[in-house]
Order: sequence, then structure tokens, then C-alpha cells
Amino acid sequence: MKVPEFKLKQASAVLGVPPKDLQNLVQFGVVRPRRQRNIFVFDFNVLLQAKVALYLRDSLGTSSEVLAAVCAALDRELKKMRSTIRGFQDIYIQSRPRWQSEALEVKIPLKWLAEELQQQLPRAAALKDLPRGRKHPGWKKEIMNALEEASETLAGTSEEEITDTIRKYRSERRKQPEIAILARKKEKTA
Repeated sequence: MKVPEFKLKQASAVLGVPPKDLQNLVQFGVVRPRRQRNIFVFDFNVLLQAKVALYLRDSLGTSSEVLAAVCAALDRELKKMRSTIRGFQDIYIQSRPRWQSEALEVKIPLKWLAEELQQQLPRAAALKDLPRGRKHPGWKKEIMNALEEASETLAGTSEEEITDTIRKYRSERRKQPEIAILARKKEKTA
């Protein structure tokens, strides 16, 4: 069975992020997709690495250097694991400064992220692989229809309501991620 591979726009649709975000992950060396005739090609493992990187970036605000190190370690682990979703396990990332003896540990729900990614794979079919700069037939009509629908939806909505909605949306995006401290039981060793 051939492993599905996606170009940048298709991969970004699967991940649910703008193409520029995924392009930045590639540009900063966080994920390393295969190159095929000067085009980046993303397979499932690279998409999963990007999903983990986006998960860490959005939840902890992690830097590109740290994300690149995590993805490199994850790449090594993914090569050891079976490539089926049942083969994925939740992983723990441990990081320790050189001068400390105890490590910081972060749990990443890899199995859950892989299942979510698997469910999002059909999104790639929605984006056809058109040559750069070419518009598909009927694109003007589609845009006009979308604008007409939007104007009908906004009919009767005041400018103040629109401004409040935008303000609410922006404030939601600025909220800090939830950080919790959980105590884990240490297993007894004989």
C-alpha cells in the first residue's frame, strides 16, 4: 500500500493551519519533509511531527530551536514505532539543563494526535493540485457567491456588533494556554 504524500497546501489543510505556518516550520528546520523535484512532500510521519510541533508551540509557546530538537527526537522514535495508529503510544519528553540532575517531563498525547490527524486526511482532497498562478474555472462566480452569502448573513447586523465579535475573537486568541501541575506516582522498584 502506498503511503499518501501531500504538497504544502494540502498538508496545511490536513493540519488545519495556514500554509505560511507550515512553511515556517519547514524554513526553520522544525520539520524536514522529503524534497521531490524542488517541491516539499509531506508523509504521515512528517505531518505528525508538524502536528506535535504546532501542539507544543500553541500550548507552551516553545521556540523553533526546541521544536526542531523535539521533532528530530520524535522522528527517531517514529522510525522505531510501527506506522499504524495502534502502534503509536503517548510519549514523554524529558529535558534537563546540563547542570541539573532532575529532568523536566512533558507528556505528549501522540496516539490522540495521530488519530486526529488520520481523521483530517480527507481535507487534502478538497485542495486540488493546480499549477501555480492558475485559477480554476468558475473562480470568479464562486467568490461572488461567497460575498453575496456573507452580505445576506450580515444583513441587519450593526457595525458595533461586528466590532464586538472581532474584539471577542481576538481576545480568545490572546488567552494563555492552560498549565496544570499533576503529581505522578513513582513505581516501586524492588
